[in-house]
Amino acid sequence: MTQDAPAEPRPDSTAAPCDPRRTRRETERFPSAPNLPGSSLNGVFWTSVTLIVVLLAVAGLWPAQLSAAADAAMNWVTATSGWSLLLIPLGLIGLLLVLACTRIGDIRLGPDGSRPQYPTHAWIAMLLGAVMGIGMITYGVAEPVSHLLDPPHDLAEPGSRDAAVDALRFTFLDWGLHAWAVFATFGLAIGYSTHRLGNKGLVSPILRPLIGRHADGAVGKAVDVLVILSTLFGTTTSLGLGAAQISQGLSRIAGVDLTTTGVQLIVIALVTMLFTASAMSGIGRGIRYLSQATMVIAAALLLFVLLTGPTGWLINLFLRSLGGYAGGFVEISLMLPTDGQDLAWMQGWTYFMMAWWISWGAFVGVFLARISRGRTIRQFVLVVLGVPTLIFSAWFTVFGGSAMFMDLERGTGIGAAAAENVNTAFFGLLDQLPLTPLTSVVAVVLVVLYFVTGADSNTYVLSVISTDGRMDPGRPVMGLWGVLTGATAAVLLYAGGLDALQTAVMLSAAPFIFVILALAISLVLMLRRDPSVAARTGVTSALPEVV
Repeated sequence: MTQDAPAEPRPDSTAAPCDPRRTRRETERFPSAPNLPGSSLNGVFWTSVTLIVVLLAVAGLWPAQLSAAADAAMNWVTATSGWSLLLIPLGLIGLLLVLACTRIGDIRLGPDGSRPQYPTHAWIAMLLGAVMGIGMITYGVAEPVSHLLDPPHDLAEPGSRDAAVDALRFTFLDWGLHAWAVFATFGLAIGYSTHRLGNKGLVSPILRPLIGRHADGAVGKAVDVLVILSTLFGTTTSLGLGAAQISQGLSRIAGVDLTTTGVQLIVIALVTMLFTASAMSGIGRGIRYLSQATMVIAAALLLFVLLTGPTGWLINLFLRSLGGYAGGFVEISLMLPTDGQDLAWMQGWTYFMMAWWISWGAFVGVFLARISRGRTIRQFVLVVLGVPTLIFSAWFTVFGGSAMFMDLERGTGIGAAAAENVNTAFFGLLDQLPLTPLTSVVAVVLVVLYFVTGADSNTYVLSVISTDGRMDPGRPVMGLWGVLTGATAAVLLYAGGLDALQTAVMLSAAPFIFVILALAISLVLMLRRDPSVAARTGVTSALPEVV
């Protein structure tokens, strides 16, 4: 997750808004804001930068006090409104399926005559790359094997076969339909707004049906600032996880302890230089191909573990867990904590994961919108919800299931080690398989590649949002966001390690959940007024049964 997206070639910023009368060449461009001299550095940019600099100063000068205040705020937020982190994604799943299964599903993300820019196989490969990343390495083993020893909601006996099934069921909950419903909602709303209505590639214009002219005023700018802050904290969590994984891998390869905070800060500094230089260089096409190559490497590693691990056991576990996930979907989607210990577990896993997806929603949504021009709403929803859920479920079954098998049958202690430090889990599994030195190097290379490509894309998206939707933000702006991203990750890591990063994500996602609700309502209002559906039905409201 993480949530690391390959950077697409950056479109020509002179593209005009989407209009059915435009030429084919014009309609293939991603619409963007006009490049007006002096218009790029607006109030959104300066407000966002000021807030981030103030946060960095406070975290650097008073780390203990900030950490205590953040922990208290997180406990209050999750205790009072943690339910929304489960209920709202579940509601989004229902909304998206309704849109896909009604006549609304025939609407294209673009003019009626538009067709997809990319072949279906390439499109699916790119949308998978939108989130496959550092989180898949960090939690691919750690989450299932941790749930084996500490079963969710005490539903099974720790270390039992039933606990192994429940471990994967709740891992699927954290990484499956709920996550992709958030991404699909953002992607669908942004894609419809930009490709079909010709708006800027921002969240604020989508809210016009709900808040009117305020979307272009202070309220809209506040929304865009919130999008930037939420996206930044989601990114910095990935950077912190990546630094920890790289230092852990280097320790295994070199045989020397390199897992200290100092080493991780150095890793963040070095990789920040790489992805900032990449973002400023404008080599988007190279990053795109590099990301696709990274996915091939990840697939090869997955196949290696499947074939050298307990293949038959994994297939059986996958089918049982997937069936349990589907059969008890609504039940586990609404399973809330019953006491303080259960709440702490939720804060460390499900609540954190849902908040992470919410913080990444706008970024992944922008990416999905850019690659999905010409797709129908039905195809977009069914593929974006279904394909990644199955692929991610397979990933966690192969890696997490192999580790659970090792613990259950061979007493390897991978789960116990992961309980102390989640960064040890992935390499702990590789230690139990053939070619450990080679696979450890491959894992470190994967993390570095995801680190660079994902952060490059995030730097670019932050620059676009902070410059009023300009698709060609200046190099100084991208350089500044690269530095701020790396600095925020470093300071939060210094202030409290992984716990501080997780807390920052959950606190930034708390107000952003209201943006998602507003976005979903505005999307429905826009679709009700879509002229193509209204013309076929002969009514002004094209979606009466959805509202």
